Amino acid sequence: MQDKVVRLDVREDIRRGREPFSKIMQTVAQLAQDESLLLIAPFEPKPLFAVLAQQGFSPSPKALPSGDWEVLFRRPTKTATSHSGADSPAATAHIVEVDARGLEPPQPMVKILEALAALPEDAELLARTDRRPMHLYPQLEQRGFSASSEEQADGSFATHIRRC
Repeated sequence: MQDKVVRLDVREDIRRGREPFSKIMQTVAQLAQDESLLLIAPFEPKPLFAVLAQQGFSPSPKALPSGDWEVLFRRPTKTATSHSGADSPAATAHIVEVDARGLEPPQPMVKILEALAALPEDAELLARTDRRPMHLYPQLEQRGFSASSEEQADGSFATHIRRC
């Protein structure tokens, strides 16, 4: 089956000085399993490749004659292999990890909230920070998430974030 393609052109956002990352991540978060993202940008968005790889997407970049770029972000196709009687829905949630250690405030919170915008429905986020993310908790609650933080042996914190 052919994937459906959702087109997102961020050239005008960038020309107007607006950071399109949140818009891109929100679009990715709304993609159905059979949908891909066609991103159009004024440059090759290489840093985005790694970010979306964490979400299971592979990029196919293509330079346009205008100097702009099109990048098709596609999930690997699932092969129809053995169905041993029972469907096997994911019993355990997929964990997406965000390492925000070493960043100056408010960057850890920004990085975590951006990752949440793209978090798949069946996933939870594990955020690693230098400090207990006290200012993050109200933001999570407003967005329908709950969190629990644990101090690690090295003094950093691991925060597990889940949808309520």
